[in-house]
Amino acid sequence: MTSLTGTRALTRLALRLDRVRLTIWVLGLAVMPMGTAANYQKLYPTDADLQAVKGVLTNPSLVALSGPLFDVSIGGLTAWKIGITEFILIGLMSLLTVVRHTRTEEETGRLELLRATVIGRHAPLTAALLTAALADVAIAVLIALGLMATGLPVAGSIAFGVATGLVGLLFAAIAAAAAQLTQSARAANSIAGAILGGTYLLRAAGDTGPTWLSWLSPTGWALHLRPYGGERWWVALLFVGFAAVFAAAGYALADRRDVGAGLIAERPGPAAGAPSLRSPLALAWRLHRGLLIGWTVGLALSGAVLGGAANSINSLESPNQQLTDVLTRMGGKAGLTDAFLAAIFGIVGMVAAAYTVQATLRLRQEESSGRVEPILATRVGRLQWAASHLAFALFGTALLLAVAGLAGGVVYGAEVHDVGGQAGRVFGAAMVQLPAAWVLAGFGMALIGLFPRLSTLTWAALILSVLLVELGALFGLNQYVLDIVPFAHVPKLPGAAFSVTPLLWLTAVAVALGAAGLFGLRRRDMPVA
Repeated sequence: MTSLTGTRALTRLALRLDRVRLTIWVLGLAVMPMGTAANYQKLYPTDADLQAVKGVLTNPSLVALSGPLFDVSIGGLTAWKIGITEFILIGLMSLLTVVRHTRTEEETGRLELLRATVIGRHAPLTAALLTAALADVAIAVLIALGLMATGLPVAGSIAFGVATGLVGLLFAAIAAAAAQLTQSARAANSIAGAILGGTYLLRAAGDTGPTWLSWLSPTGWALHLRPYGGERWWVALLFVGFAAVFAAAGYALADRRDVGAGLIAERPGPAAGAPSLRSPLALAWRLHRGLLIGWTVGLALSGAVLGGAANSINSLESPNQQLTDVLTRMGGKAGLTDAFLAAIFGIVGMVAAAYTVQATLRLRQEESSGRVEPILATRVGRLQWAASHLAFALFGTALLLAVAGLAGGVVYGAEVHDVGGQAGRVFGAAMVQLPAAWVLAGFGMALIGLFPRLSTLTWAALILSVLLVELGALFGLNQYVLDIVPFAHVPKLPGAAFSVTPLLWLTAVAVALGAAGLFGLRRRDMPVA
């Protein structure tokens, strides 16, 4: 028996388990570039129309948000608009896939049962990497074929597909290494996810400042492969080299630890619980604090970087109808800077909602792992236990948005020499996103209480929200379709007229969904595997 014995069987098992999940990811990521290109062909039918937006899209503020525009063409505009979104999403898909079939399998004990059969030591990790790689390659091929089908140049279409697939392969390898470090799948996802978020900030800083910073970021490499803008095929070697390094590190680290253990050992707890852990809320704080602190630091940095990029939007010399169209799709009409701030803090709101979902689903994780049973065997009731975790999902999100809004407002205010006047406006633009994020918490709670096995669909709801908000108007979707997304009802602050009514409705929906979930949790059997 070799270390790879059983790889084929485990790969087939992983593909079977993920057949629905990966099919949705692959089709969604493959269709978006093709749909974007087709719609841009309708919006900008002539070269004159394209040239009219050239000055807009090379503005430093928009470059920080979406990257540089390398060619004024339908292909170049498509790569500019959808590129960063594709790279972030395929990186997320790949890292989640690898961690799910490695660390999650170990954490639940299923991998230990499998390894009692004829399974080589490296087979599970190899199968996870192959599963992610097959999905990445499928996405790359379908993207290239779809873009060519819209009439775009062959070389640029292949380059865009290759860039997207290589980002996925690299983050699959990064996740393979991260999965060896900790005993928790949640922690492994957090490490790989933090690296993914950091690459976006490095790319934004490098594209608007010191260029070398962009070359430290894989998302920056993908852009600088330059689809439709004079392709630089040699950039692909950076992905191949670093993916090989991280994958090799994953295998090497796997050889240095026991099954179920991580290289970063968890500290043993005291023999007796501290007085500070005598309540469900105190225990929830112990479980959530690392995640909350990490997200707080990340959102503070994101708010500061994006807020600092807002001032240069005023340097546009000749606003025109194309500019209005672009900024309207990004989130507002009341002035260039206000529209940009509304757009970026709409994005920040959806990023913060990822924490909301993660914190809410901790309830399901505690249940499926069996850790909730000893707690409920005491005087702690189900509702009290659930409320302790929901408190961090709800108020933790409020903290994240507050920190991001303050950081962005202070940095932007300092640039325009009006900290007192601008900090409050930008803070408000961040905080109006809160009820929309709470709707996702309510939706997650409803699934946990009523349909616990479907609770992971909360992530699907967040991804659908991102896609519809960012691309719904571009694709010309009916407003009734867009209205299913809670973030579509958020006032476009600063600049737009503020109305408290949609925020109250969003809060009411969140409360109703949460109450339904708590009602179901109280009446159903626990735990549900």
